[in-house]
Amino acid sequence: MRTRIYNFISVLAFAVLYIHTAIMVLLILPFAYLRLKKAVKYMVRFWAKSVFWVLGKRLKIYGIENYSSKKRYIIIANHASLFDIMAIMSFHPGVAWFGHERLTKVPVFNQILKMLDYMPVKEPTVTNTRLMLDQIIKKSNQSSIAIFPEGTRTLNGSMNNFFRGFVYIIRASDADVLPVTLNGFFSLKPKNRFHIDFGARISVVINKPISSAELKGKTDEAIITEMKNILESGSL
Repeated sequence: MRTRIYNFISVLAFAVLYIHTAIMVLLILPFAYLRLKKAVKYMVRFWAKSVFWVLGKRLKIYGIENYSSKKRYIIIANHASLFDIMAIMSFHPGVAWFGHERLTKVPVFNQILKMLDYMPVKEPTVTNTRLMLDQIIKKSNQSSIAIFPEGTRTLNGSMNNFFRGFVYIIRASDADVLPVTLNGFFSLKPKNRFHIDFGARISVVINKPISSAELKGKTDEAIITEMKNILESGSL
């Protein structure tokens, strides 16, 4: 019975979120076409935060003293929900993401994505993967980037194995690494469940940054283990 109620409320919540997002896109578009990047990022941050307000959730952020908006980071985070990106953008709207190239084919979104330094990714071939990594490394020398080393959302709440691609990026960049633990998002809305759990408690833990120089002297396995341990240590 509870699941049916949550399914019904979730349908309403998604409908409101889609409408809310559409309105925000229309409000952001003029600033995007005027190439007012700071204004676009400010409004995107408002949108990211407001998503949780619409859901009736209070997103708690711990460790904000470990973060500076004036620095560049390679943000490493666990991946459990479609709301993970909003959680990170709620405190760091200037972060650059990479994702499906098809999003850039939509005229309305394309201009906004440009202002957000979005990096489109083509079909996952060996050549395209190398090009993507080179593009991400280049972008990391200009702005902060965010990476989910698991590659996809967990299906059981535990972190998946990490792909090595993020290690390659760390070694090629001079940006500090900022591990971010996302708590409660699997309970809120996992990949393999339709309804939203409105009783879930969600939070973001910004762990202490690590200099890239400190990590470059370690083996790939050591870096992967250290990142996983730090992310797990931020679990509440």
